[in-house]
Amino acid sequence: MVSARKATSRGVRRAPAMPRRPLPGLGELEAAIMDVVWSANGRVRVREVLDCLEPTRQPAYTTVMTVMDNLYRKGWLSRELDGRAYSYLATRSRIQAATDALRELLADSGDPTAALLHFARGATEAESEALTRGLRDRRRRE
Repeated sequence: MVSARKATSRGVRRAPAMPRRPLPGLGELEAAIMDVVWSANGRVRVREVLDCLEPTRQPAYTTVMTVMDNLYRKGWLSRELDGRAYSYLATRSRIQAATDALRELLADSGDPTAALLHFARGATEAESEALTRGLRDRRRRE
């Protein structure tokens, strides 16, 4: 997988490579680009994303531009004209994207309730505690 350096506001800081499976609906380069966008403080341009990608597998500027345009068309990124180039922003956080992917996976299982219950029965202690905490928080908000 292509890893990314951590993007800061108009600066770049190398982040440790974290092997991560791309979220469903994202290819390897799309996932690396989204990692950069999610790590950035605000909007990013294609050049900034390109500069943050791991140098061992440096794609061409036009490749990154095309992939970011595809991510925009898929709804992963928003964009606005910033001078002569677009600046991009994620339309949702990494956690929101993972949550959406989980909901789609459950829906595609054929029996979402059974799949969710099967997961809950086999959950680790830490996962069970997180689920319990989430349900408790939800009840408080209602």
